[in-house]
Amino acid sequence: MKMKFPKSPTAMIPGLYLTLFFAYLFGPLIIMVITAFNSSNFPRVSPWECFTTDWFGKLVADDALVEGIGNSLIIGIGVVVVAIPIGLAAAIMLSQVGPKLRASLYTIFIAPILVPGVVIGLSTLIFWDRIGTFFNAPYESFFYDGTFLTIFGQVTFIAAYSMLVFLSRIQRFDHTLTEAALDMGATPTQAFVKVLLPFMAPAIGSATVLAFLASLENYNTTVFTIVSSSTFTTVLSSKVRYGLDPSISAVAVIIISITLIGAIIFETRNRYNSKGWSLVIADRPALKFATHPGTVAGILAVLAIGAVLFIQNHDSDACTAQILEDKRALQQQLMEQQSLDTPAQTAPSPTVPTLGPLGGDDANSGAEEPAPSPFGGSSGIFAPQNLKGTEGN
Repeated sequence: MKMKFPKSPTAMIPGLYLTLFFAYLFGPLIIMVITAFNSSNFPRVSPWECFTTDWFGKLVADDALVEGIGNSLIIGIGVVVVAIPIGLAAAIMLSQVGPKLRASLYTIFIAPILVPGVVIGLSTLIFWDRIGTFFNAPYESFFYDGTFLTIFGQVTFIAAYSMLVFLSRIQRFDHTLTEAALDMGATPTQAFVKVLLPFMAPAIGSATVLAFLASLENYNTTVFTIVSSSTFTTVLSSKVRYGLDPSISAVAVIIISITLIGAIIFETRNRYNSKGWSLVIADRPALKFATHPGTVAGILAVLAIGAVLFIQNHDSDACTAQILEDKRALQQQLMEQQSLDTPAQTAPSPTVPTLGPLGGDDANSGAEEPAPSPFGGSSGIFAPQNLKGTEGN
């Protein structure tokens, strides 16, 4: 019988590191998902109030945020359309020039990544303003349009990101395949479309996703180039300044859900097309149907539709009203307790200042004099004898 010895602390370090790493990576996402279903007016996990889906409805009713998301999607698509061809062309050029020229061109192409986003945003705004002034273009023209400026401002550095993705893929390409296609009578365009482009397809997909996400989350450049319009990030920035509510968490839930659905379908497709899995499902029609990417996509679509219907039909008004009533009762109880704990204080009686007589026979008398009034008392300037003395004048 083998004896089991406890693991040494050194052997537990990798597991502890991985636990902390994944907690740091996914912890904020999990917290945001939880806060999206808490009825509290501020995004928080504790104290938990009621399970609600009202924040998704408020998200749809937030015109500024919806408009910002729409503008961000349009800008992201525009960035992908412009940046991907530029990045692919730069990668192909670097793969076909000499080593010395390649180093110089690589430095030029990669430089926008090293430039701060604030500088890129300001320079883009000033550049297109000078171009518009040169052509005497009105302010309604595209030279001053926020969407146009943001697309080209972001393309400046996102195209460099795309180029890096394409370079990592094209370095494994055998250029003799293109030469063989040309020797067999294919035109350069046909060789590119039939030979190189299919090989670069995975990199094109990865670069497209990277470019779209980089455009969606960019703020430093966008805040200067968007002018009077707004994007998703600029609206979030303004909400942070004026106060957050869990509708932001609802946005995070939607983005996470879309990402998970896309990742599951993509992974299912890759696994289904792998040679090992093809051998496993060769003689198992039921397993082949269950693991087909179309089947998985259909199941996920049904789950997404069910989640949307649940969000629309769930009613948490009764729970929210009860929580509000409990808060009011607690507040009333605290006020009553405070009134009991505070001792009653009686106001002190006002003291009348003692003023000496201004003169006369009473000043030398030994009789006790009444306390004079603030206006001089019985021997003051408003005494009856003084007033009688003035009647004859």
